[in-house]
Amino acid sequence: MKYDRILIRYGELSTKGRNRNQFVEKLRKSVRSALAPFPKIKVEASRDRMYVILNDENGIEIIEKLKNIFGIQSFSPAIKVSRDLEVLKQAALELVTPMYKEGQTFKITTKRSDKLFELNTDEMNHTFGSHLLRNISGLKVDVKNPDIELRIEVRQEAVYLSCETIQGAGGLPAQSSGKAMLMLSGGIDSPVAGYLAMKRGLEIEAVHFFSPPFTSERAKEKVIELSKKLAAIHGSMKLHIVPFTAIQQTIREQIPENYSMTATRRMMLRITDQIREKQEGLAIITGESLGQVASQTLESMYAINEVTNTPLLRPLITMDKTDIIKIADEIDTLEISNRPFEDCCTIFVPASPKTKPKREKVNYYESFVNFEEMIQAAVQETETQIIKPDDKSSEFHELF
Repeated sequence: MKYDRILIRYGELSTKGRNRNQFVEKLRKSVRSALAPFPKIKVEASRDRMYVILNDENGIEIIEKLKNIFGIQSFSPAIKVSRDLEVLKQAALELVTPMYKEGQTFKITTKRSDKLFELNTDEMNHTFGSHLLRNISGLKVDVKNPDIELRIEVRQEAVYLSCETIQGAGGLPAQSSGKAMLMLSGGIDSPVAGYLAMKRGLEIEAVHFFSPPFTSERAKEKVIELSKKLAAIHGSMKLHIVPFTAIQQTIREQIPENYSMTATRRMMLRITDQIREKQEGLAIITGESLGQVASQTLESMYAINEVTNTPLLRPLITMDKTDIIKIADEIDTLEISNRPFEDCCTIFVPASPKTKPKREKVNYYESFVNFEEMIQAAVQETETQIIKPDDKSSEFHELF
């Protein structure tokens, strides 16, 4: 039997109270935007479920799109059937039979939202299970680890049948939690931090610091490629490229070497905060993981954070490097991040950076230089690009 729709389950959205409808509407817009290449589909959303009506569009391609949409806990290709019991039994048989292979097991899972339906949950499971066992030779029941699970959802308007549950990306719908600036280097960590922030519903704009001739055009291209990966989630993203050469050279010349890294991070944070204010963002995201490098000790964070009252979000703060690498591989940024082109965070690294810097000392060293004028110049000269994902076609097998 040919599936005619995809049933979407909300997951965390179901825990929302009075504002649940706002989150559902954000998710509906995300789904509609992601499925724009499929003009015949229809998206229907209620408080508890969302349906993508296929109208003969390519279901496999649509499934691939839905897998990457934040706010979807899981979804299932499904068919809508009238509430007539005999029609339902025949539809269930037609749905399960093509999926069955010799020796496989099955179970029935019924969710009866409409309590007025003629059979209760146990009766539904028994009735449909018996019907399948009588009509499919060799089929056996396994309620703990079945090969096939027929899910039946009884609702007031109809009954929905499905045999496959596909995990979604989880999280919250796109742009449901406000805007933040992502400090995006060319390394492994910051793209993962951006991805996890977007998973919590944040709209992000990336800020990258560029120091020619010490960092090359290839380093900038690398960051643009990383931005394209993140832009694929929402369709586009702003990338702010900050000229940082003058500030970085001044720090190298005027600040004691073991404090240069602390001062560099403070200047980056001050610039990012001004860009955030201009772009009406509410927070700054970094890829810091506690204790991973000298600038990410608690003492370093305390010294660096002094320059702003803006919330600093650190999605990776308690994660091991191996866990971060695993996510980077899954979101396809790892290979790009590993390209051997240095960025501002890796040039001029002191031989013995201070791991427990003092605020009073870094303030004293910075007081001999008018960094404010240099910061204002860097903000004014920042280049902003609108990054869109690469449009690469994928191959799919026709299963619908």
